[in-house]
Amino acid sequence: MPAAMSVEREGGCACGEVRYRLTAEPLLVHCCHCLNCQRQTGSAFVINVLIEADRVELLAGEPQPVEAPRAGRAPQTIWRCPSCQVALYSQYTHPQIRFVRAGTLDDPSAVAPDVHIFTRTKLPWVRLPDSVPVFEVYYDEREIWPAASLERVAALAPGS
Repeated sequence: MPAAMSVEREGGCACGEVRYRLTAEPLLVHCCHCLNCQRQTGSAFVINVLIEADRVELLAGEPQPVEAPRAGRAPQTIWRCPSCQVALYSQYTHPQIRFVRAGTLDDPSAVAPDVHIFTRTKLPWVRLPDSVPVFEVYYDEREIWPAASLERVAALAPGS
């Protein structure tokens, strides 16, 4: 059962061809400072809304999957608008989880990072809040994710 939505979250690309709606609350919101995210976004970091793939409802258009290299790892899939090429969401290792680019939400302020990751490559002028956990690399999900999010992810496993 999807987590109840406290705020309706819709978004899309720059040209408006692709529109989507998140049909559940995020599992977690990452602010990633890794070099791959910096290169892919042309920014200091990316804010990703982690959510089950089946909870990203397409309202218009069809984003196109593009394989993008990652340093020392298998490529990630990034879904982009076929017209304006804006990256809407990504898939890393788990095909059931999407990393929705928070900047593509109609109201990006509707989400805030729950955790900052890969801060070993954070740009020195970026200041992080004391109220949010910070990790030089990654973290143990069982220690950081809310119990409800862990339950949702466990339900994605085959045979659940």
